[in-house]
Amino acid sequence: MNLPPGTLSHAHLPPEHPPVMARKIGVLLMNLGTPDGPDTKSVKRYLAEFLSDRRVVEIPPIAWQPILRGIILNTRPKKSAEAYEQVWSEDGSPLAAVTKAQSVALQGAFGPNVMVDWAMRYGRPAIGDRLQAMKDAGCERILLAPLYPQYCAATTATANDKAFAQLATQRWQPALRTLPPYHDDPTYIAALKASIEEGLAGLDFEPQALIASFHGMPQRTLDLGDPYHCHCRKTARLLGEAMGREMTVAFQSRFGPAKWLTPATDETLEAMPPKGITRVAIFAPGFSADCLETLEELAIRGRESFEEAGGTHFAYLPCLNASEVGVAMLKTLLTRELAGWI
Repeated sequence: MNLPPGTLSHAHLPPEHPPVMARKIGVLLMNLGTPDGPDTKSVKRYLAEFLSDRRVVEIPPIAWQPILRGIILNTRPKKSAEAYEQVWSEDGSPLAAVTKAQSVALQGAFGPNVMVDWAMRYGRPAIGDRLQAMKDAGCERILLAPLYPQYCAATTATANDKAFAQLATQRWQPALRTLPPYHDDPTYIAALKASIEEGLAGLDFEPQALIASFHGMPQRTLDLGDPYHCHCRKTARLLGEAMGREMTVAFQSRFGPAKWLTPATDETLEAMPPKGITRVAIFAPGFSADCLETLEELAIRGRESFEEAGGTHFAYLPCLNASEVGVAMLKTLLTRELAGWI
């Protein structure tokens, strides 16, 4: 009997046969993570998971865990919770709210037999839980979509690691694909260009400089062969060429005494006004969704640093988020990776 895809015939199943789900395809959007609330206890629990990941902190645990448990988790959570309070909304964490909105916007975009869900590498909803839910719903093929345009072991790889660990517990594993980094994809560059130009058109001043701020990583990761730094630089170069404007590249969110990728975003902002650059616009092309690092670190603290140094006009331009152009970009990228499955 020839049946259309996604349909089942129960006529020939014996009475004792377990239920058979209609075959489906899953798309799981994956992002970094967020605490459950903007309180010290929730942030401490989140940081404990995040900073215990060997992909994030590559110091041997025997040396790192005493520092983490004895110093960092007793000092950093309170400060981070205060930062989260400044950007928390009725929908919760900005990162979670935006990633959920992206998932909702993509529902039905790939046909009736494709379900789209979202998960966080750290915190909830957990990657393992959502993968299991997909399998239970009948997904025999799943596309993992880490929403990091530039590949980094501490982001893309660890999200995939978590998914692979869940599959290791399953007797009947679904077929799996992963979304590649899209730092130089023309669709991504075009979406960034459209979004940034829209943001610039809404300003009441003309920026003298455009700053592309990427999340920082220790210099050691570059030395060990991580392509992240090169991916960031290429994104900025292609975007600058597409817009016909020079881009100033900087790296934010330094942590600890190790040498990090340079130049640093805060130092870049502070150095501009003394050079006569008093009007800037900054954006974060490495983030698929606005989050603590963009809304608090850049939009609030970045502005303060710039103005204290003598800057007069500052604008933070939002990420692609669940905007029309952002969702259209994701649909294009995901449709390409689902080829042959749908």
